[in-house]
Amino acid sequence: MQDKPVFVDFSEGVDRKVLKAITSRFCALNRIRLDRARSALTWHQQIVLDLLPLVFHLNHPALPGYHAGECAHGVDRYEPSEKAVQAAQRIARSFRPGARKTTAELTGLFLMGSPGSLGHSVASDLDVWVCHRPDLPPQRLEALRQKALRLSGWAAEFGLELNLFVFSAEDFRQGRGAAEVSTEDCGSAQHYLLLDEFYRTAIHLGGRYPLWWLIPSQEEGRYEELTRFLLDNRFVRSDEYLDFGAVPSVPVSEFLGAGVWQLYKGIESPWKSLLKLLLIECYARDRDQGLLSARFKRAVYEGSADIDATDPYVMLYRHLEQWLLAMEAPGRLDLVRRALYLKSGLPLTRAAEMSGHWQGQILDQLVTEWGWGRDTLTELDNRHQWRVEQVMALRRRVVSELTHSYRLLSRMARTGSAPSAISAVDLNLLGRKLYAAFQRKAGKVELVNPGIAPSLAEENLAFWHGLSPGRAVAADGWRLFRNLDTQSAVDGQPVIRKAGSLVELVTWCHCNRLLTPATRLNMRQEVPDGDSGGTRLSVSDLRSMARFVSSHLGTLTPASRDALMAPARPEVHLLLVNVGVDPQASLTERGLHKLSGRHDSLGFSGGRDNLVATIEQVSLNTWHEVSLQRYLTGDALLQCLKNMLALVARSPARPPRVEVWCAGGSHAAAITRRIRELVDDVTRQFFAGGAGPHPLRYLIKVDQRWFVLRFDGHEPGFTGLANDRELMDYLARPQQVYSPVVPDRYALQEDPAFREVCRACQPDVVQMFWQQSGKWLRFWVADETGSLYGWRQPRSGSRRQALVPLMRFLEKLAEKRRLRQMAGSAREDTELVCAEVVLEAGEARLERTPLPPESLSLEAMELQATGVQQGDGSIRFDLYCDEEAFTVEEYGEFQMAAVADYIRQRRRGGDSYPVHLTDLHLPNDLDPQMWQQELQTCQYVWYRHRLQRELTEALARA
Repeated sequence: MQDKPVFVDFSEGVDRKVLKAITSRFCALNRIRLDRARSALTWHQQIVLDLLPLVFHLNHPALPGYHAGECAHGVDRYEPSEKAVQAAQRIARSFRPGARKTTAELTGLFLMGSPGSLGHSVASDLDVWVCHRPDLPPQRLEALRQKALRLSGWAAEFGLELNLFVFSAEDFRQGRGAAEVSTEDCGSAQHYLLLDEFYRTAIHLGGRYPLWWLIPSQEEGRYEELTRFLLDNRFVRSDEYLDFGAVPSVPVSEFLGAGVWQLYKGIESPWKSLLKLLLIECYARDRDQGLLSARFKRAVYEGSADIDATDPYVMLYRHLEQWLLAMEAPGRLDLVRRALYLKSGLPLTRAAEMSGHWQGQILDQLVTEWGWGRDTLTELDNRHQWRVEQVMALRRRVVSELTHSYRLLSRMARTGSAPSAISAVDLNLLGRKLYAAFQRKAGKVELVNPGIAPSLAEENLAFWHGLSPGRAVAADGWRLFRNLDTQSAVDGQPVIRKAGSLVELVTWCHCNRLLTPATRLNMRQEVPDGDSGGTRLSVSDLRSMARFVSSHLGTLTPASRDALMAPARPEVHLLLVNVGVDPQASLTERGLHKLSGRHDSLGFSGGRDNLVATIEQVSLNTWHEVSLQRYLTGDALLQCLKNMLALVARSPARPPRVEVWCAGGSHAAAITRRIRELVDDVTRQFFAGGAGPHPLRYLIKVDQRWFVLRFDGHEPGFTGLANDRELMDYLARPQQVYSPVVPDRYALQEDPAFREVCRACQPDVVQMFWQQSGKWLRFWVADETGSLYGWRQPRSGSRRQALVPLMRFLEKLAEKRRLRQMAGSAREDTELVCAEVVLEAGEARLERTPLPPESLSLEAMELQATGVQQGDGSIRFDLYCDEEAFTVEEYGEFQMAAVADYIRQRRRGGDSYPVHLTDLHLPNDLDPQMWQQELQTCQYVWYRHRLQRELTEALARA
């Protein structure tokens, strides 16, 4: 369109005819844009667009979105068009608009963004501003919002994404009621940039016109003064125009938030976000050029507002082209052109489809200007056939451009004096989403297709395990190909990706959607010469692994706002066990298979073999990041358990789901079941009731070794112990709080007595357990904090003679503790309990052993020991037999021999039966970390047993 320029001179008064002419020009452009927006929609989608003003004007029960409550309705200055009535009658044939009188509570409806422009494609959504009166009652406003949600759901039935934003122009102008960041709302991130986009892209659907139309671009700085002049002097009616405010310039404070927001959107829609982010950078760096909304308004006033030239995306491109040519940045300009072409979604190489289409004509003119050949267009038009290599190369350019612009804007925002317009909450939320999408970190699976290609699915994938020239497994020993018919074909095929493990490749393929249920799989594997630990995987194993990963990770989608508002926590752990490893390789190599009644996969067969050789852990967290961690050497299972428990400790109320898969083999099902049981048991014990970690010591046996899992605060750890003696020494160590010993379900299957002792322990009780076992007596002492010590000794004499010395010793400890406590102390006396462990049919039970106080008297030699702390930190004991002293200082290394000789001389016939220590004193600074605390019972019991063993050995030699 070409008209004469229009001039408005406020200094000489305003001609109402001029104002009407300006409005007419904007409305003429508006009609063409609305027709273009309709032409891009399907027939059913056109009904949605045509009906929108009518359904908001009439809250009619026959129309979509009807709300039975007090829903605001009535669009100012709106009369239903013939298209709107016809659309309504297609939905409800009996509908008749009638001559209803309604109070206008809605002031305007505007379609904004890409509709009606070159940038609109079949994948584009419709963003509609629904403006209401500022004095709308809360209940009517809430009903209006509910109606908007219903209309969005109705539009979705026709494949149309309709986003309706309900607010008042007054609130928008004053910056009140900023929404939270969501997938469609920029929240507090931007205001003036959004208004700039609105003024140059908005399509008026009904209600009042923007008052901004009537203020010449050169007078934008006087916007408030001139709008007040127009309204106060009644040059315009207040019910005819809507005031969203002016956009004289974009404040520096908005650039950081807007940059982060566009990066946020760029995760899923890179082409649109790339164009907008570059525009923001251009605005920030070249502020003298003005805004696109001002250029658009100037073209309307000058009469040069050609519909194609003022197309929002054409104007955006021309602005960026001018800026990038001046900056001499041809690479960035080429990316802008590709982004615009791909955003439009128009395949120019399919001439029959594009013939006569207004978008195709505009784009064809641009492409001719750019000098693109047929090859370039064919490449871009075949985007649905792009392979992952092409996508990764373009992704690097896109991400580099996005992050470059963001860093520049961030630096400008930090160095500027104005605070950022984005709220701290929104900035944190957007930052987290960017971190989840783009941040690289060890083990994280990189997503390579952020909306660049429709699909990366492959018909065929081949996994190849190679060796370095020295016939050793290379660090990146696994490679991914498309087709690999023969081993010799490796050298001639392009490698899609290299990785250190098959699990990593399969997970990467799933997350980036190369691998689908229809993908045909192939595998070729080299095993190093003489490698008895490796095993060849079958294609069946590969398919099973792929199904396992796919079924539990699912299709990765962007994380929700609620998830991003909280710290990331794991949702699911996938444990893939023994991939490419045979844990019984040495036997398998000789054709041997162990047979045994022991079916515990951590202590299998008579050799107690650990069948869990390696674990590869794939984790999905609440931010929808996928990461991989490998446990290939050492105590793989314990390391894996430790790390998983550390993550659960951060959020014990919501532990992650754990799934297990084991490579094929005769024991795969048993290994899978065993690990799943172990993880469930450990998690349940440490985090019972959704709280924790609870203080306890979890006991596991792996092959011939013991492992104890426990927490130090919120940090888990494990201790490996080579044999039973090391285990008992460890369990006897003092505890700051009550920490029971909890055996794993398989840990003490062959020792039900000890298992029952662990189960029976209680806080604030000293318990003595004993068991008759052939010629031996077994003893355990559990103290007030759960410390536990056990030993065995030969049977000698009666039951009373065996039990009373230990009971007397424990009773004396309790008596000394009572005497040391202050009078009136609130702390109760520690109870002392004795019980016998009785075995019947392989099951253990406890029987209380009654020992009245008078039975604890025993006429025998009094043997006492007093500990002395040495300068090197060790402890030595002075011994006293009756009243005879045997000090370390006097006897040195001959102390025990002297005591044994003295005892032998006092016995009739020189018998060598055991001697019993009746009393023991330990120094208060025995443990420097706990020197002010009461020493625990098991500390005394441990030293007593050590001394008794030394004395017994000395008596045997005497």
